[in-house]
Amino acid sequence: MKKTTGLDRSLTSKWRPATQAIRGGTWRSEHGETSEALFLSSGFTYDDAETVAARFAGEAEGMTYSRLQNPTVQMLEERIALMEGAEACRAQATGMAAMTTALLCQLEQGDHVVAARAAFGSCRWLTDNLLPKWGITTTTIDSRDNDAWKAAIQPNTKVFFFETPANPTMDIVDMAYVCGLAKEHGITTVVDNAFATSVLQRPMDYGADVVAYSATKLMDGQGRVLAGAVCGTQKWIDEVLLPFQRNTGPNLSPFNAWVVHKGLETLELRAMRQSENALKVGKFMEGRVPTILHPGLASHPQHNLAMSQMKACGPIFSFILDGGRKQAHQLLNALQLIDISNNIGDARSLMCHPASSTHHGMGPEGREAMGVGEGMLRINVGLEDPQDLIDDLDQALKVAGL
Repeated sequence: MKKTTGLDRSLTSKWRPATQAIRGGTWRSEHGETSEALFLSSGFTYDDAETVAARFAGEAEGMTYSRLQNPTVQMLEERIALMEGAEACRAQATGMAAMTTALLCQLEQGDHVVAARAAFGSCRWLTDNLLPKWGITTTTIDSRDNDAWKAAIQPNTKVFFFETPANPTMDIVDMAYVCGLAKEHGITTVVDNAFATSVLQRPMDYGADVVAYSATKLMDGQGRVLAGAVCGTQKWIDEVLLPFQRNTGPNLSPFNAWVVHKGLETLELRAMRQSENALKVGKFMEGRVPTILHPGLASHPQHNLAMSQMKACGPIFSFILDGGRKQAHQLLNALQLIDISNNIGDARSLMCHPASSTHHGMGPEGREAMGVGEGMLRINVGLEDPQDLIDDLDQALKVAGL
């Protein structure tokens, strides 16, 4: 592989996904390093004044300032775009920076958004609290209902915003239908794909316009750094997103970019194995808890749709206990191996109580409308031996009276 091969789309676009995840986006300096270089630099120098003028005018390629671009970050962006099947990508400081940027870069006063009711708590805060302050209205719907998407469209609807599978209810959106409906009405679809990543599903294959990520999750996958990303066409990224990002600064640090870049090398291996483990754990839990929300199980009401869109079920699922918060906390407190943590996508198994953590800020009424009850628990199944996880859950369930 030559020094610039990883940036040559005429070659890298023909590579298969596993190869893209290892080699895509790689650029080597004159030293010929095997591991991608880490450029910890805020700024760059120039040989002459004409060069800097040309770069700032957009007439010449090259770095100007790390808020605008950085070699390490650029390598990550190219690799994510390749894996996503997108023309371009821009990395963000966090997953929420990615969601905020993906929405605010294209919305203005008087616009309307149709958003899924089931979403990460901070995403709901964006649509429920931030957008209205700027004169942007939102209609929140049950994203599982195709008719609800159509009924919610208004003359000023600009964006459809949803996540599938959704956090933490595991609602599944029929992407082909919803994205097709959006295109018929000139609406931009923004899909939060953090629960799956491009390894398990590629929303653009179903017509999505923009795909946004918390790369903190499966992409890093080892609980090390915060990161985000937004993918789209080159035109949309350059003309719509980039002006917002350039002037507001939600940029990813080079070090965090480097960590995520290395994480992508093992993403497929981790995501597939964690999905296998999650299915084994889910089958055990299915016989022990009153309600389980696992798209990989036939008992999930949208199982067939999920499996038609996803290569595997993913590492995350939720379940509901009849004893409310008290019983849910009893189970959490009895865990000996699985960590109590609100993160997901980690190689370690983690569990949380959404009503008192990730979705606490929505309030009781907001959580009830979303379907996040006091008895719900969300688990991220990691890379441990699944039998050890089952043994830990078995003893914790017994402590909780199940």
